[in-house]
Amino acid sequence: MSTPAALTSVFVRLKLSLLRNGLRQSGGRKAAYIASAVAALLFAALQFLGLIALRGTGHVESLVVLLVAVLGLGWAVMPLFFPGGDETLDPTRLVMLPLRPRPLVRALLASSLVGVGPLFTLCLLAGSVIAVAHDGAAFAVGVLAVPLALLVCVALARAVAAANVRLLTSRKGRDLAVLSGLVIAVGAQVVNFGAQRLGTSGLEQLDPAADVLRWFPPASAVAAAHTAGEGAYGVALAQLALSAAALAGLLALWSRSLTRLMTSPDGSTLQAAGDTAVRDRSSTGLSRLLPPGRTGTTVERSLRYVRRDPKTKAAWVTSLAIGLIVPVFNAWQGTGSVYFACFAAGMLGIQMYNQFGQDTSAFWMVAMTISSTRDAYVELRARALALLLVTLPYATLVTVLTTALLGDWARLPEALGLSFALLGAMLATGAWASARFPYSIPQEGHKNVAPGQAGLAWISLFGGMVAAAVLCVPVIALTVWLNIAEGDDWLWLLLPVGTAYGAALTFLGLRLAAPRTARRLPEILTAVSKG
Repeated sequence: MSTPAALTSVFVRLKLSLLRNGLRQSGGRKAAYIASAVAALLFAALQFLGLIALRGTGHVESLVVLLVAVLGLGWAVMPLFFPGGDETLDPTRLVMLPLRPRPLVRALLASSLVGVGPLFTLCLLAGSVIAVAHDGAAFAVGVLAVPLALLVCVALARAVAAANVRLLTSRKGRDLAVLSGLVIAVGAQVVNFGAQRLGTSGLEQLDPAADVLRWFPPASAVAAAHTAGEGAYGVALAQLALSAAALAGLLALWSRSLTRLMTSPDGSTLQAAGDTAVRDRSSTGLSRLLPPGRTGTTVERSLRYVRRDPKTKAAWVTSLAIGLIVPVFNAWQGTGSVYFACFAAGMLGIQMYNQFGQDTSAFWMVAMTISSTRDAYVELRARALALLLVTLPYATLVTVLTTALLGDWARLPEALGLSFALLGAMLATGAWASARFPYSIPQEGHKNVAPGQAGLAWISLFGGMVAAAVLCVPVIALTVWLNIAEGDDWLWLLLPVGTAYGAALTFLGLRLAAPRTARRLPEILTAVSKG
């Protein structure tokens, strides 16, 4: 029987071996890992120096407490959004080994401290303690606070991953990664908004939130260093005790989750309940509303891809989030324009590009049903209709919301007209680019373009976007002319003009793309099946 110390040493060496062998797979992966590690450590070093530079600044302790609290939150949600980011997060790989939970927890905790993430966290925690500690007692408490806070962060991530490992390793669980785009988009705008507010109002605005968060681990451990520097040793001891208790609780939760995972059966050994039940999937509310024939079938298929395919769902969620956040946050801060609402139509219009690549190798079943230009036209028209069912109400909602926040209702018709014209232009160029520059989207991993097809993707997307912008020049020129000529009484015409122009572009683009699609079916099928 191996001793706990020997088991810990084995797991640490195993983690190092996993990192080393992963870098040996390809030169590209090695370069990407080294570049990302250097960037992360450089950012950590800059944060460390920045925190030290803030030493002695008023209310810096509030900033530090909030920073550590956000850091702990990041460790908690990271396993949910990026379950494939670390293979060692899945303890079910160890179920066949004769290991007890407690020694296994110690070994996994030690191996979890190996990596760029823990080193990045250590730099931020050390800089935070230096920023708030002002005497020997504060630094003495800080020496205990830094490793304690680091262990709380790592144990939190491991406990969350172990408690949700059945979900995270399932097909539906991996769909949680779709939310990462939304979280990143929202988080970036929140950070931007918060930084602007702090730049104008100062760090004292953080005091109310910091007064609460200083009692929540792992922020309580770092707050203890500042509290000890003020002479409140009893309070500092209580804050350290809170973090220590949180660490003990997380380790106990982690151990209990490991015990359950290693002793209870899962879906692979139990017959799924109700697997013999017959489900009627043919009659849904949506299918009854759609037109019969190829059009209705294609629309429903496209919308099902959005709901069920992880890559397609990720692209749609990210586009929906960014298309809403950019205009609304800028309008909320008073720095935006009603024309920013066109961003919503533009982000969703991107989904029209590479329509056949989204089908991957399953496109051969679609290709078998296309025998003429008419078939290709109906297929492309139905795919555009599926996109319009979401984009039209979404773009209208974002435009109205942006206009309401700015209070500039007079420009609502022209903003909507521009959005609809842009959407029509992107549908037209997207249909043509889908037939002319198709490329494959790999089903596994995080890549959105198959190797060797990156050039096709760049030409399809950015070339099409430039062409769409050029096609919108007449409506843009009309908008500028009416505003310069002070023709306010005629600005409402931009809504019907933009709508009609966008519809005409869509019709023309589909008509031009259909014969090319029918002629190039073998080439398209080969291109989209490479992944």
